[in-house]
Amino acid sequence: MELSTILLFGMPGGFEWVIIGLVVLLLFGAKRIPELARGLGSGIREFKDAKNQISEEIEKGIKEEEKKKEEN
Repeated sequence: MELSTILLFGMPGGFEWVIIGLVVLLLFGAKRIPELARGLGSGIREFKDAKNQISEEIEKGIKEEEKKKEEN
């Protein structure tokens, strides 16, 4: 199965996003939505920070291995 086919059937369109938004509004209420959005934003930020830190550690390890190979 091609990626475009998966994305075509897997991603919600405009009307589906409206329905999802209404369901969230009904379930959580208008007062809790900003609080939920802040929590989601901080969670995404922490995930990105952790991902960047891991990437930096991997790159540092690769550079150290290259230095060891050059010394030998």
